[in-house]
Parts: sequence; C-alpha cells; structure tokens
Amino acid sequence: MPDLQVSSSSVFITGATGFIGQRLVSTCLEQGRRVRVMVRPEKAPDSRMPEGCEQVPVGLTDIDKLSGIVAESNAVIYCAGSVRGRKPADFATANIKGVKAMVDALEQVHHSSGMAPSLLLLSSLAASRPTVSDYARSKHEAEQLLQRKPLLPWTILRPPAVYGPGDREMLPVLKMIRKGMLAHAGPSDQRLSLLHVDDLANAIVSWLSVTQKCSHKTYAIDDGTAGGYSWGAIGEAVSDGNFRRLAVPRLLLDITARTNLLFASVLGYKPMLTPGKVRELVQPDWLCDNSEFTAATGWKPHLDLKQGVQQLFNT
Repeated sequence: MPDLQVSSSSVFITGATGFIGQRLVSTCLEQGRRVRVMVRPEKAPDSRMPEGCEQVPVGLTDIDKLSGIVAESNAVIYCAGSVRGRKPADFATANIKGVKAMVDALEQVHHSSGMAPSLLLLSSLAASRPTVSDYARSKHEAEQLLQRKPLLPWTILRPPAVYGPGDREMLPVLKMIRKGMLAHAGPSDQRLSLLHVDDLANAIVSWLSVTQKCSHKTYAIDDGTAGGYSWGAIGEAVSDGNFRRLAVPRLLLDITARTNLLFASVLGYKPMLTPGKVRELVQPDWLCDNSEFTAATGWKPHLDLKQGVQQLFNT
C-alpha cells in the first residue's frame, strides 16, 4: 500500500473537543494542514473549535457516515476517550465501541477502494497493564481491535500522564505541589514518566509524515527524562524545592474511592477516584521512553517537567 503523505491534505480527528484534541487541532492548523473534526450532532457547531477547521456532525459509532468521511481523508487520528467511570460500560463507548466503529468504517473504505487512510489510535501507557483498572482494560481492548486488522494501516501511541493548558486531571495536583504540599499515593520510590500536551501534539503531527513507516507499530513516548521522575524530582521541578511531602495511606485512599463510588451510583455522576484508579496510583512505576518513536519519526520532546510547569503557570 502506498504511503499517504498528508502535508497538504485532509486529517480527520475524533475527540477534538478534549484537552489533548484541542491542542492537536491547533497544532495541525498552525502547520497548514486541512483539519476536519468530529463533533456531536446535537452540539454542532461547537464554539470550542478554532477557526479554520471543518466541523463534521457525526455520531461516534455511525459507521456508514464515518466511512464516507474517512474515504475523503488521508489520515485519521482517534483521540476520543473516557477517563472517568464507575463501571466498565462507562469506558466502553468512547474507548472501545468508538474504535470498533472507526475500524469498521476503514474496512468499508478498504473493501471498496483497495486502500484506506492511516489510523493513529491515541491509547495510554495504562494499556500495558490491562488488569489494573477498567480504564486500562478498555484501552487494551481497543488496541487489540487494531492488532487483529493486518490489512489496515494503523499505529498505536501510548503516552504516559499528560499535563498542560486545559488539563483537568493533573492540574489540581500540580497546583497543590506548587503551593508546597506534595501528597502522593504510590510507594516512596515510585517513578513516573510524564509528557507535556504540546510535545504530544507535535509527536502526533510528526507521525502524519511517516504513516506507512509506522504502520502496525505500538509506541510509547515521554518527555525524554531517562528513568522518569521520582516524587522528590517532581516536587523540585514544580515548586523549586519548597514543598512538604505527605504519603497518603492506601487504606484511606481505598475508603475514599469506595465512598466516592457509592455516591456516584446514587447521584449519577462519573467519578475519577475509584478502586481501579487507586490501583493505578499505587503501581511501583509508570515508565516508558520515546527512543523507538523518535527513530521512526524524528520527533523529539522539547519540554521537561520544570520547563512545562513554568510554561503552564506563566500563561
């Protein structure tokens, strides 16, 4: 299958209204690419989308309409996803069913034309440990959907924890550390890889120029800090060393998570802190490196945690 170069052609992005998706759309536009984004039909047009991108009202699992859209695209980037939920079904729609619908749409295009646009699935480092949580399992199952499709050109990208402007998950933690209190749930020697959203967006854009070279590959990427960060290093980077460290007992986390889960079931909201999330938080490490992806694409990260936090709090 010939490589579909996209320097002046169409990119279709799902999850464009999310934290990562919005930054990705802006980065693609800044580089002069034609960008089409999926928006929910009931919310179109979406005011969060910048000028210059084409908004396409379509449901996440509308296979027939999706096939028509991807047939006119040179690359598809699947950024849609759910990170909150109290049961597996809360993660399934965006993390599994949406991916399956996109794969089915691409197969329709491949069947009718003999080729299909390259698909990048934005997964998560959590997919490497699918038994840890419902979220991790959903990401792993989505990856398996692609891995069973040898005729389609696809790439899986597994970032670690991502932070930056627009983030709602890590920002409260970083703000607390910035004020001098570093509370962590994992073991004292826990190490974490991190990535700024700008570097992630640039990594995805770099893939657009070498899609065929990266076909049927799974890559993990981070900010280039060898061995990741200890909690002490995170405190130094975020607060210039002016912090107190507090280890949160596992029992307290478990009780809080189960209480939160109970309230969520009664009140109907999707919780962030759940027993599964606690298991993610107490893993001995979440580490990766970007060497394979850099070798394939030439991309390199530009922001370590100290630089990324300075940018975050100075904007």
